[in-house]
Amino acid sequence: KTNADEELTGAADGPLAVQTFKTVNDQYGRVSYLRVWSGTLKADVRLWNPRAEQEERMGGLSLLRGKEQINLTEAVAGDIAAVLKLSQTQTGDTLSDKARAFILPMIEYPAPVYSVALTPASQSDSAKLGPSLTRITEEDLTLRHRYEAATHQSLLEGMGDTHVNIAVKRMQSRFGLNVTTAIPRVPMRETVTRAGSDMHRHKKQTGGAGQFAEVHMRVEPRERGAGFEYKSEVFGGAISQSFLPSIEKGIKHVLVTGVLAGYPVVDVKAIVFDGKEHPVDSKDIAFQTAGREAFKKAMLQAGAVLLEPIMDLVITVPEEYTGDVTSDLSTRRGRMSGMEQVRGNTIVTAQVPLAEVQRYATELRSFTQGRGVYTMALSHYEEVPSHIASEIIAQAQKEKHEE
Repeated sequence: KTNADEELTGAADGPLAVQTFKTVNDQYGRVSYLRVWSGTLKADVRLWNPRAEQEERMGGLSLLRGKEQINLTEAVAGDIAAVLKLSQTQTGDTLSDKARAFILPMIEYPAPVYSVALTPASQSDSAKLGPSLTRITEEDLTLRHRYEAATHQSLLEGMGDTHVNIAVKRMQSRFGLNVTTAIPRVPMRETVTRAGSDMHRHKKQTGGAGQFAEVHMRVEPRERGAGFEYKSEVFGGAISQSFLPSIEKGIKHVLVTGVLAGYPVVDVKAIVFDGKEHPVDSKDIAFQTAGREAFKKAMLQAGAVLLEPIMDLVITVPEEYTGDVTSDLSTRRGRMSGMEQVRGNTIVTAQVPLAEVQRYATELRSFTQGRGVYTMALSHYEEVPSHIASEIIAQAQKEKHEE
C-alpha cells in the first residue's frame, strides 16, 4: 500500500512476483499462463491478487509442451508455468505474497479499429452470446465486446476483418455459438439548435373514466455534454405539482427512443410553462402521454438535428502512398490536421466521421499493399450535413414503418 516503485532483480530467492500473460478456456476449464518475474512459485500455496483484492489458491503447477503436460513442484524466476481454475485472476494481473504485494506494469494493447454487429441465429444462441464473448475476449485482449445502447447492437471489435472473423469462427467451433455479422449502425445522437415551443392535448374518452391532460412546453439547446435538464415555469396551479414528475417521465421515454431517427436525445432543456388539467379525468398516464408528445413537437420546432461521432485518426504509411491517403481522406469528409515524415514513413493525423471509416482497415490495407496502419479514437460529436441527415431519417422511418 506504499505505492512506491521497486526494481526486481529476477533472483530465485527474491520476493515473489508472478504475472498472468495469457488465459485459455479449453476442455479442462480455465488455464492461466504465468510468468515468474521474481522469487520461486510453489504448488498448492495461496497468493494475493491486488487488483481483485482476493486470495487465489494455486493448484497444481504444470509445464505445457505442445499437447504434453508436465507436473511441476515449483517454478523459479524466468519460468513459464500453467495453472488451472484461478477464479479471480485475469490476463495482466499480478500475484504475489500478501505481506509484500506487487503490481507489475500492464501490457498496453492497441485500441480496436474494426467492429461487427452480432445477431444470434436462434433463441439458444442468444443465451450463449454473453458468456461466449466474455470468454473469447478474456483470451485475446486486442478483442473487445460491448453493447451499444444507441443502436441496440452487440459489437465485437478487433484489429481487422480477419482478426474478428477468426474470433467469430472460434466461438462457433468451441462454444457452439451461431451468429450473423453485419456492419454496425453508427451511434448517432439527436439534439436541438434553437429554442422552440409547442403544446399537446391528450384527450381519451371511453365508456368509463376518461383521460385528459394538456401540456405547453419549450425546448432549448444546452452546451455539448451538459445533458438533459427539466424545469417547470407553471404558475397559478394550471398543472398540479403532483403531475410534473409524470410529464418528466414521458419526456425521458423520448430521450431514449429519439424523435428524428430513433437515436438518444442529448443536451436539451425542457421547460413546462403552461397546461390544463381536469378534476376527474387527469391522471398520471395522461400527463405522461401529453408530456411525451409535447416534447416531440417542441423538438421539431426547435430545429432538431442529428449528431455523428467524429474520430481522431493517426495513419502511418510509406511515403509513396501519402498522396493516395490524403486524396482518399478528402472523399470521406475528412479534415487533415497534420503530417510529418519519420524514417521513410508519413504520419497523417486527421478527423473523420465514423460513418466514413467503419471499414477503413480493409481499404487502407488494399491501397497500401498491406503496409499502412492506423489508430482511431473518438474525438467529439458534430452535426450531420443536412443532405446526409435526410437520407438517414428517411431510412429510419422506412424501417419503423416495416416493423
